[in-house]
Amino acid sequence: MNHDDPKERGPKPPHHEAHQNSAPGSEAAMREKPDYGESSYVGVGRLRGKVALITGGDSGIGRAVALAFAREGADVAICHFPSEEADARAAADLASSAGRRVLLVPADLAEASACAAVVQRTVAEFGRIDVLVNNAAHQGDAVESIQDLTPERLDRTFRVNIIAMFHLVREAMPHMAPGSSIINTASIQTYQPSPAILDYAATKGAIVAFTKGLALSAIKSGVRVNSVAPGPVWTPLIAESFKGEQLRSFGSESPMKRPAQPAELAPAYVFLASAEASYINGEVLGVTGGSPLA
Repeated sequence: MNHDDPKERGPKPPHHEAHQNSAPGSEAAMREKPDYGESSYVGVGRLRGKVALITGGDSGIGRAVALAFAREGADVAICHFPSEEADARAAADLASSAGRRVLLVPADLAEASACAAVVQRTVAEFGRIDVLVNNAAHQGDAVESIQDLTPERLDRTFRVNIIAMFHLVREAMPHMAPGSSIINTASIQTYQPSPAILDYAATKGAIVAFTKGLALSAIKSGVRVNSVAPGPVWTPLIAESFKGEQLRSFGSESPMKRPAQPAELAPAYVFLASAEASYINGEVLGVTGGSPLA
């Protein structure tokens, strides 16, 4: 394998079937483990002394971001779904190995009170929040038609993926000083929505609108707001949501002919959180392997 060729980094389709697992987005369900940057990410102090709250930080993109932030010098609060304790502990061990403080905060972000409690626990532990990464997401199984999207599923997807962001930002902003940053995880699904996960795609479109609108108001307090729009990424969420040929071929339509690894997303979050991005506000940074955001 030529590791200098970006098309050759990480496994390509066809992917293996996931093990059966009841926990949403659990890494235990995966045969092909994601690369979080354990052996590759090297920090240079871009976030030294900062405090970051990362939702969905136990696995996938969130775990890679937590590791990168810690290696860049930040203390990290990792919010995770309560049933994903094993993944959360693994993520915490990885981040704390960089010599930073790590706080685990279990919460179901579908509830407004839980969002408030996550922020309160983070502030109680660290005294403030310098970077808020709204990354947690709910993605149900791929469906055949809109008839399969039940009211209960729609409600949960919107509560976790976009409504929680309103609650978290409202609670966090009073604890964020000028120079702080909010980073929301959007998706290429905003621009190329898949009918099989239409509820998820719709929330990702809402996140882009939320990012752009919030950026105009938050900057009055000196807080920048941006988003990252990944293309296909190899995460536990994918292993749980797709089955059969959809899973085996995941990422094959990318110009790279493969999905990204979480470690390939983390640098985008580091950049947007750092002083190097001080004049970037209200933007959507695509990490799609070449698929256009249009």
